[in-house]
Amino acid sequence: MKRVLLLLCIIFIAGLIICTGCGDTAMEEKTGDDYIGEDAGSYEEAVVGGGCFWGMEAVFEKLKGVKAVESGYAGGTVKSPTYEEVSAGDTGHAEVIRIKYDPEVISYRKLLEVFFYIHDPTTPDRQGNDRGSQYRSIILYEGESQEQTAMKLIEELEEGKVYGDPIVTEVKPLDTFYLAEDYHQDYYAGNEGGSYCQLVISPKIERLQERFRELLK
Repeated sequence: MKRVLLLLCIIFIAGLIICTGCGDTAMEEKTGDDYIGEDAGSYEEAVVGGGCFWGMEAVFEKLKGVKAVESGYAGGTVKSPTYEEVSAGDTGHAEVIRIKYDPEVISYRKLLEVFFYIHDPTTPDRQGNDRGSQYRSIILYEGESQEQTAMKLIEELEEGKVYGDPIVTEVKPLDTFYLAEDYHQDYYAGNEGGSYCQLVISPKIERLQERFRELLK
């Protein structure tokens, strides 16, 4: 009888140990980084403007490492501006894009190199036939690193006399990015056959493909 009781005690204790171990394992599986989204900490943002945001958005969406591109307004003083208000030129805002990108795939500097290549940074408040302060060339940096990268690249472009005229790109800290109306998002994708897209945006994409083919998705 004693042997039976001893055997039962051993089985009971062993069961407790196994259950305790299982509980610890379950707890380990639910802690740590398991509840962090897959994008958390992986992506950074860049905000730039160089003419109509339809074209800028279409260009940067084609780059490797770019997760998303949104059209919006920034650089001015009016809160929650509408497209009509920005178009009137009284808000101080420019048409800009916000780029969500993976810095391990494409660097901030490389994004700026593409930015300077696909628009004219020497024409104040104008890109082609698009005229007004809302179409100005602008870089809205977040943090000292982005500011230094932007200023260094501009310095190099000026020293190399890449353009015939001085670069007038505005470089300032980002205050608030206001998302543009839904009908402005992914405009080129839904209107590629339109005259504006064919005459203005498609040539930008062609230039991108010729110069930065290795960066394309």
